[in-house]
Amino acid sequence: MKKIAIIGASELQNPLIEKAKEMGLETHVFAWECGDIGERTADFFYPISIIEKEQILEKCREIQVDAVTTIASDLGNVVANYVARELGLSSNSEYCTLSSTNKYEMRKAFQKNLISVPDYYEISDIDSLDNLKTISFPVIVKPTDRSGSRGITKVGKFDDLQAAIEEAINYSFENKAIVEEFIEGNEYSMECISYDGKHTMLAVTKKYTTGAPHFIEMGHMEPSDLDEETIEKAKEEIFKALNALDVKIGASHSEFIIDANTNVKIIEIGSRMGGDCIGSDLVRLSTGYDFTKMVIQTALGEKPDLTRNEKASNAAIKYIFTEKDFEKLETIKKTNPDILVKQSNIEINQEKEIVDSSSRYGFFIIKNDDKSIIQNIIEE
Repeated sequence: MKKIAIIGASELQNPLIEKAKEMGLETHVFAWECGDIGERTADFFYPISIIEKEQILEKCREIQVDAVTTIASDLGNVVANYVARELGLSSNSEYCTLSSTNKYEMRKAFQKNLISVPDYYEISDIDSLDNLKTISFPVIVKPTDRSGSRGITKVGKFDDLQAAIEEAINYSFENKAIVEEFIEGNEYSMECISYDGKHTMLAVTKKYTTGAPHFIEMGHMEPSDLDEETIEKAKEEIFKALNALDVKIGASHSEFIIDANTNVKIIEIGSRMGGDCIGSDLVRLSTGYDFTKMVIQTALGEKPDLTRNEKASNAAIKYIFTEKDFEKLETIKKTNPDILVKQSNIEINQEKEIVDSSSRYGFFIIKNDDKSIIQNIIEE
């Protein structure tokens, strides 16, 4: 029996664990012990924090795993690729891992390969704030190396810049922030699988956020509302960007904006499956592709199976931010329960401020052949 190491045990990683077991693999899961579902569903669980990459490597060498992978986590992606490379297993390069998890390095890679990027500045010292006095507002301030909307702020004037940068630096693992030009438009992502340097687009996702100042993701829908011409334009630009980042193997999640002139503006690309159940659930429901299986296959060094194993439909995930969102879920259960595919554990605490993706109250996933029904629920 082949063995697979999975980095992380959260609810977002659990579909990967379950799929690997379904495929007949022995699952070895690494994470800080905190009661996550993957601790129970794994064949073997090791209470080692995912930041302890040397310990994980030593254990994987002892176990003699055949693959190392993760989904929906930049930090997990860094560790999975490091361990896989050290063991001589299927992985992306060190350059790819760095440039697809660090926003500043990503911007440099895009610029070097003539891919359009917003004007940007890296900053680690508030004392150098005067260097940004000539910047055009509004801007977006982000940690250089975090995901999940953590530490993101839209800033409209110079007087508010310091507080936003300090927050971003505090969230950053390397204590750095990136300040970049704000691009107006609708937000999307493209979900792809790569094998031997060849990229295949699986789906395009429409993103719904809270908007300024923090742009916390409220939901996602597949298929998106983009026409085929715009999708092809986005695909061409994103495939160039994947090459610039040296993405050779596995999943990728490319976030982009379509501006008022239908120009494609790439925001950032992760060399891993998108979070928020986009890859693990929405791609499968909306296209019939088993994206999670493909991630495991490419981690094993195998060509991904591009068979559509399920009937394609329209699918969306909606996150719970308020009592009204929860009431919407209860109404769906009573009036049209067939739409509901899955819901998470939902704990509403209106006293807790939702500041990023990790602090949302929960979610539900819906699907239906009538796109207007799904769209109305997600946009209401």
